[in-house]
Amino acid sequence: MPLYFRGVTKQISAALADTPVVLVNGPRQCGKTTLVRRLMSVDRPYFTLDDDTTLASIRADPTGFVRDLDVATIDEVQRAPDLLRAIKRSVDDDRRPGRFLLTGSANILTLPTVAESLAGRMEILTLLPLAQSEIRGLGSSFLDNAFSGRAISPRSSIVGKELVEAVLIGGYPEMIGRSAPNRRAAWARDYVRAVVERDVRDIADIERLGQMPHLLRALAHHSGQLVNFTQLAGQIGLDDKTARRYVGLFEQLFLTRRIEPWFRNQLKRLVKTPKLHFLDSGLLAATLGVTPDRIATNRSLLGPLLETFVLSEVLKLATWCETAPTLYHYRDKDQDEVDIILEDNTGAIVGIEIKAAASVSNADFKGLRKIGQVAGDGFRLGLVLYDGDKVLPFGERLYAAPISCLWGP
Repeated sequence: MPLYFRGVTKQISAALADTPVVLVNGPRQCGKTTLVRRLMSVDRPYFTLDDDTTLASIRADPTGFVRDLDVATIDEVQRAPDLLRAIKRSVDDDRRPGRFLLTGSANILTLPTVAESLAGRMEILTLLPLAQSEIRGLGSSFLDNAFSGRAISPRSSIVGKELVEAVLIGGYPEMIGRSAPNRRAAWARDYVRAVVERDVRDIADIERLGQMPHLLRALAHHSGQLVNFTQLAGQIGLDDKTARRYVGLFEQLFLTRRIEPWFRNQLKRLVKTPKLHFLDSGLLAATLGVTPDRIATNRSLLGPLLETFVLSEVLKLATWCETAPTLYHYRDKDQDEVDIILEDNTGAIVGIEIKAAASVSNADFKGLRKIGQVAGDGFRLGLVLYDGDKVLPFGERLYAAPISCLWGP
């Protein structure tokens, strides 16, 4: 399998130079272990908590395990949360930067007591499945350009069948390495089963574990839609509270991502409901059983997958973007909407609408214009990303742009 340069490498190296503990957080099989082992010298001790004996030793005596370590790289640290408290005591005595490089396949900040145990001592960086810019060996300044008000044409565009293929494959290295849709689907099924059956048990006590795959399939059919927990729960015989808890676990394990609504006080008649997305379009396609042949006969299947694909690409770019934006969505009761709104810490706004078509009309900018009026001078750019190959203006700071701009210059 090829080695990919990861966009977040610079941020990890910078953190190791001035922070005692660095955690690289992200889904299983996205490349965390490969990256951290490549970053550190070969003589640095390496441990993985996926090894049963190592895990048993740490759970039995986390303080003793850490006591004799000068530096270490430790994989899958979420499997032994008590280890983080032992690491805290160690770095309190020795605050040299870069002592512990950790990886985790669950968002440990949501685990009890973990967030406070290493506050001020640990920097957390996120590694998601591969972005198209990483797969293709291209740098991408898409977000920095967007916040500067620039829509720059990509070096080359992929459209039509080639774009559909990229969407259906997604960003997991194992999926990229399999050319046949049925082989990708087989890996995806095994992956989801392993995450649900093993990793959920590490972070939560679940009574009805067998219901979680059914809930995940239900979420797949609602990916990109406003989340209705009561409706979801009813589809598989769960109560509303349990469904909310289980969806929260999927988010902790980087299978799904909740996108909160964006609003300003000037806006009226807002829909203040979050959207829920799968985090990877390849996993979503495999869960839904969508193939190139099915899309060829029913183009409407591409819409939700393409929205997930673009959202995932933007999330990946945000992990190494200097502006560090937060993602939202917008919808109001007039049915005007914007699929993705990015806001940086200065209040600057970029809006992105996603269209699974080769043409764009003026009407596609209705939601972006509304957002632009409210944000005023803070509105940097509004884009309709489409299945085409040209950047075209549609008004002040408004452009139709190829989806390939996401991995452009």
